[in-house]
Formats: sequence, C-alpha cells, structure tokens
Amino acid sequence: MIQIDSTLTASKLKPQLDRLFEVSAQKIRLLQDRWNPSSGAPVFTVEGRYTSRGWTEWTQGFQFGSAILQFDATGDPSFLEMGRIGTLHHMASHVSHIGVHDHGFNNVSTYGNLRRLMNEGKVPADSWEKHFCELALKISGAVQAARWTDLGNDQGFIFSFNGPHSLFADTIRSLRSLSVAHQLGHVLMSEKDSRISLLHRLIRHAQCTARYNVYFGRGRDAYDVPGRVAHESIFNIRDGSYRCASSQQGYSPFTTWTRGHAWILCGYAEQLGFLESLGDEELKPYDGKQALLAFFQEVAETTANYYLEQASSDGLIYWDTGAPGLAHMGDYRNRPAEPDNDFEPVDSSAAAIAAQGLLHLGDFLQSRQGGEAVGVRYRQAALTIAKHLFAAPYLSENPAHEGLILHSIYHRPNGWDHAPAGKKIPMGEASMWGDYHARELGLMLLREAKGEPEYKFFS
Repeated sequence: MIQIDSTLTASKLKPQLDRLFEVSAQKIRLLQDRWNPSSGAPVFTVEGRYTSRGWTEWTQGFQFGSAILQFDATGDPSFLEMGRIGTLHHMASHVSHIGVHDHGFNNVSTYGNLRRLMNEGKVPADSWEKHFCELALKISGAVQAARWTDLGNDQGFIFSFNGPHSLFADTIRSLRSLSVAHQLGHVLMSEKDSRISLLHRLIRHAQCTARYNVYFGRGRDAYDVPGRVAHESIFNIRDGSYRCASSQQGYSPFTTWTRGHAWILCGYAEQLGFLESLGDEELKPYDGKQALLAFFQEVAETTANYYLEQASSDGLIYWDTGAPGLAHMGDYRNRPAEPDNDFEPVDSSAAAIAAQGLLHLGDFLQSRQGGEAVGVRYRQAALTIAKHLFAAPYLSENPAHEGLILHSIYHRPNGWDHAPAGKKIPMGEASMWGDYHARELGLMLLREAKGEPEYKFFS
C-alpha cells in the first residue's frame, strides 16, 4: 500500500510543478504543430506519436483543454489562443453529440475552462464569448442528461455508448456537465414542455452507480471487498432489473479496473464541493443536504481507502487489481510500481485521476468538523502520488515524445496499447486523458502553492 509522505506540501512540490508545465508546453506545441484534424482526435501514443482510435471522439476536449490549463498555469497567451481556436473550430459537434456519455470530459474541459477563467478574472470577461460558452455548457448538460434509462420508482441512470442497458463507472466524472448546466439555470425540455431537472438526474445517476457499481462489503455486497468497483452494470431495460456486473476495459467483472475506479473516486469527491455550494432547500427532496453529502462522502472515502490499499508504495497502481500477472510479482504493493516488468502494466493515468479525487476529498473533509485528520491523510496521499508521477520514469523528458506522462494504459483486453520491441507488456506511452488529468492535478497544486483560489470546475 502507499507509503504516505507526511512532510510534503504544495509549496515543496513547486519546483516539480514548474518543470511539469515547462515540459507540458513543449508537448502541447509538438502535437499542435503536427496534428491533422482530419485524422480524428488524438487518443494515445505509439512510439511517442499521438494516434487516433475510431471508437468515440471522447478525448478531443482533453487536447484543447490542456492548452487552456497550460495558460492558467503559466499565463502564456499563445496557449489560451490555441485552446480558444480549437474549441471554436472542433468542439461544436461534441456539444450536441447524442451518442456518448462523455460530455463532462469534452465540454467542461474546453467551454467550461474558458468560462471559469473569465469568472476568475484571469482573462477579460467578453460578454459574447461568455454567453457562447454558457450556451454550449447548457446544451451539453441537457444532451448528456437525455441519455436516460428509467428503472422505475424514480430511479435511473445516464447510459453509456454501449446502449440503454449499460451503466459505466466513467460517467460519474461526466456529471460535471449536468452540474454546470444546472448552475446556469438550465433544464432538459421534453414532451409537452415537461421540465426535467438536471440536478435530479445527476443525483439519481450517482445513487444508482453507488448501488450497483461500487461495493461496500455489506448487504448485497457482503461477499465482496469494500471499495471495489465494477466498470459496468447491465440491466434488463424492459423491467428495470439489475442483471450482472461487466467490464469493457478491465480484466473481468469481478476485478477492479483501476482507471474506472479512479473516476469513481474523483467524480464523487469533486461533486461533494458542488453539492456543498447548493442551498439546503434545493436538496431537501433528496433527504436533505447533509444526508446527501454524507452519501457522496461515503462513496468517495470507501473507494479512496481501497485505492490506497491496492496502490504500490509510491502511490502508482497497475491497470487492474485482479490482473493475473500480478500473482507472479511478489509483494508488489510494498515497493514502488515497476512499469518495466514482464507481467502487468502500470496505469499512470489512473494514479493522476485518483490523486485529484484524493485532493478534493481531503480538502472537503478538512473543512468539516471531525474530518480533519482523515482529510490530511488523503491530501498527503495525493501529494505523494504527485511527487512520484511528476518525475522519472513517468514525466516524459524526451523532446521527441509527444506524451507528457508515460506508462498510461487504454484498452488492455482489446490489445490497443503499444508494447515496445522486445517487451512482453505495454509501457512507455501516454494518453490524452492521462496528460490532461496530470495537468489538472498539477494546476490544482500550483494554484495552491502560489496562493491562488482553489481550482473548481464550477463557479
């Protein structure tokens, strides 16, 4: 399990954070100069060059969102312009995309970050640009909420691109699109002008995900390990009944794919901040604000504890906690992760996402009476992960490599990840989501080190 460094602070990490964004600038420019938009969105690298993968264009927002984060971190206006132009020219189809569960990834990373910078005063608040971003965010949240499977009894979920029977763990992170659109006063309009609350669908989706995709070691889950996560839950859409666990990108339905697990941790943790910003009256229909916050907190803490137990001593983690090759690696959880091994790949992107969740959760708990000690523990765990993630062998110092954070894994069961010549497993490559989340984690810490306001996806 992770060996938490209790001495770390954001200020102590600032030299690493400055170096992260120095390298990041090189990587963003390298990709921007070479990339042909007709090739589709960049997804992951093969031998150091970003390639596309025709599945869904869920990574486009990370490409241009990364440039916007780079501006936030460094103040270099060329990156702001890059992010603005990329958003204007390439993101409109993602706003109205009715076929994916990825709106929070694509549109909050672009339109959302541009609006955030205006609200924070980091860029001049042009009224038309702000309205443009807000309209995009409203539509995006409504389109995401419209992908709804009704389970009856006022329950349901936002279904994945696999179809209306499929509930993905990933979608928790896309709830941020519903959050922002709701905050902007938007609703989903349906037949006979019925008004569907985006907050209502956000909460019901989160409750359904926790009930079926997250295991708590009690009741229905008495046979299982607290904090484990199933990537996918399958339902009979005719009668609304739960059928079974499944996994698209993990080893099996009964092991934990760590990137999906990390998105659960990050998604519930950052929604705590959003829900806390709402008034008591608005959350009264959901058993009240404190009960709802306690529910989200329990999910976040349960998955956080599982992550910390399953991670290697440096806080990095392998791609699936039940991957069969781990049986050949001895006491792998009590030594630093080893991306150059013969059995199972490390997934640095899972670590970057989980660290964000741990930081959000730690900050939330430190603000609440009785949660200070455990909040400090989660924060220090996040700092420990960042310390190792933003250094060799993960930080990509090779000026010819387009990726920022190495040893990311996309889809092991489909064989989409690149294994170098002479190696038995994938290693040494980067992903758009891994690079984006590393930048977002780095920005959270850099703003703290510089005494700037806390980074939040919502206003």
